[in-house]
Amino acid sequence: MEHTEIILRAIGVLTETNAMTRRIAREESSDIDTGESQLGSLVTEVFPSVEVPADAGPAEAGQAVADAYLPATISLVGAFAFLFSELAEVHDAGRTDITTAELLQNLALRLSQADEES
Repeated sequence: MEHTEIILRAIGVLTETNAMTRRIAREESSDIDTGESQLGSLVTEVFPSVEVPADAGPAEAGQAVADAYLPATISLVGAFAFLFSELAEVHDAGRTDITTAELLQNLALRLSQADEES
């Protein structure tokens, strides 16, 4: 999965979480979907399946998993750190002319357009 796609999917996770939090705050928890969330879907897609040889010892098995999961972990953490930074910048500037949802949508549009141009 490409880095831009991971960020776009992370935007989806944050958007979903933001909407869920707002519904809970309005006490509309009865309509919250308890099925597979976008976060679960993203994690499932980003992290590869790992096959550990049957004769591998604990250290070898651990290293195989670490080697397979480290790049995915770095990509996910990087995507969420980037988005946090963007949200924090708007918050710290004291801007009230844009909501979190609008900022995330704007970021998604900009990233999608940049991805199409490259």
